[in-house]
Amino acid sequence: MITCRIHAKEDLRIEPADDPQVGPGQVLIRLGAGGICGSDLHYYFEGRNGSFVIREPLIPGHEASGVVAKVGPGVTRVKVGDKIAVSPSHACGHCDYCREGREQLCRNMRFLGSASLYPHVQGMFCEYFVMGERQCYPVGGDISLGELAFAEPLAVALHAVNRGTALIGKSVLITGAGTIGCLTVIAARLAGARQITVSDIIDRPLATATEVGADRTIRADRDADALVVPQFDVAYEVSGSFAALKACVAAVKRGGTVVQVGTLPHEPLPFVVNEIMSKELDLKGAFRWGIEFDWAVDYLSSRRVDVRPLLSGQFPLEDAVKAFELAKDKTRSTKVQVIAA
Repeated sequence: MITCRIHAKEDLRIEPADDPQVGPGQVLIRLGAGGICGSDLHYYFEGRNGSFVIREPLIPGHEASGVVAKVGPGVTRVKVGDKIAVSPSHACGHCDYCREGREQLCRNMRFLGSASLYPHVQGMFCEYFVMGERQCYPVGGDISLGELAFAEPLAVALHAVNRGTALIGKSVLITGAGTIGCLTVIAARLAGARQITVSDIIDRPLATATEVGADRTIRADRDADALVVPQFDVAYEVSGSFAALKACVAAVKRGGTVVQVGTLPHEPLPFVVNEIMSKELDLKGAFRWGIEFDWAVDYLSSRRVDVRPLLSGQFPLEDAVKAFELAKDKTRSTKVQVIAA
């Protein structure tokens, strides 16, 4: 089989690999579709994602669907031929955070496609890979493997909304109209938001945000004044921009909530917190997801949400470099996926 490995900054290689072996409780999966995430782009174009630096060849990819090719002894959750969503999160289940129901904060987390640990935790951009059965979510119906690969980023958006406050009747600002921003639009609408505004600095993502349900869009670089007047109950910063975070703090009403979802630059950033104090704002972080992955699979498989407007293209695994180049260009793409040929 072949696999995709990032060796260093802008050094991605398609390499042969041995077929993985399946043990007790494990599942052999043939890649259906794997979405290229912002963290994957950072690893490829920068050799790092925030403070996580590539120190050995890394197989990227943590947004994936697949088809069960083989099951090991004792597996009962899935069978050969099942179409599945794959959870990239492998929490220990034993630490204090796991016992409190916050597995995304697990002290011993192994998250696929991440250089946070050494040796790195390899991802799913390969023809075949092995997972424990509890990370496999079988689905029926006519949902495509491309749509099913949105389970992980949709779970991120659902968790972000869950971390905020009750949204019924509330006005919402989302800064950043990429994949997570657009999925946060969907999640906020599911949660009952009255009005959803999205800001970005590129027209194409804003048009996509409107397509998936945003009521209003703002070009932040052209109409910055629109984000100065406090007018929103809740703001979600998903772009990873410090300027956008400051805009969120300025744009929420007194007593409002700001949820930081995007990863800000690694270097120290100046941040005046007086406005948080004087407006009595709640500033929260949202990191990955927990039970929301289960919800995401249900929302997708039941067609309660439609993510198809976000899928910009699919490339065979051997054309991964082309896929990464397109995924980087937000004037042409939202979500790009690699697929097994």
